[in-house]
Amino acid sequence: MRKKKTSIRKTARDNKRYSDTSIGRWFLRLALWVIYGIFLYQIWLLFHVLYWKHNNPQSTAFMENQLEILRADRADATLHHQWKSYQHISDEIKRAVVAAEDSQFLRHSGFDYDALWHAFQKNLSQGRVTAGGSTISQQLAKNLFLSDNKSFLRKAQEAMVAVMLEQVMSKQRILEIYLNVIEWGNGVFGAEAAAQHYFGRSAADLTPHQAALLAAMIPRPRYYDNNRDSLHLLKKRDILLKRAHSAKIP
Repeated sequence: MRKKKTSIRKTARDNKRYSDTSIGRWFLRLALWVIYGIFLYQIWLLFHVLYWKHNNPQSTAFMENQLEILRADRADATLHHQWKSYQHISDEIKRAVVAAEDSQFLRHSGFDYDALWHAFQKNLSQGRVTAGGSTISQQLAKNLFLSDNKSFLRKAQEAMVAVMLEQVMSKQRILEIYLNVIEWGNGVFGAEAAAQHYFGRSAADLTPHQAALLAAMIPRPRYYDNNRDSLHLLKKRDILLKRAHSAKIP
């Protein structure tokens, strides 16, 4: 009888051990599949970056998201977007944008650590996120593939794509795509559409004042589209007018 009880206990222990092992193996397989999926997603992203080195993106994840929002209110809504090559975009807007968004654009490899540190200190002192410190490469990564949601995972993916962009593309190509896809108003994307929308002229013909105003709008384009006489916007424009002439562009 005692041997029978011992045998039952042993069988129960063995079953529990086998069950624990099976669960452990299941979680291991799941983890491996997740890692494999993440790896495949990075390859998919890299393929697009390689393709866009020589081919112009017709749309971006951010553009598609904004179009969906616009069509929720108006089914026939469209985006204002027209691609212009680097040579057909005014140097004035190139310098103004670099001065406004990434003064170290030609010097860094995707990340401006001084800007990130200053942004961290500013956010810490104000107790909320008011500064990002993102480079043009990081902003382009977000616009091409990601959402505008703020999360650790999104920032990590943004950093990985920024590295891909910097390794695959030239600085000129990164800036060319950036100027053609970033948001500049309600349904307005790219420098050409912005120049036409605000000034009725081509991006090749922008004056320094016009370029500085557009560059000043980048952080809050939809708001400034509806508040073009904002004192904060005009003040930032004047600051950029003084800085833009010294900005280095590819």
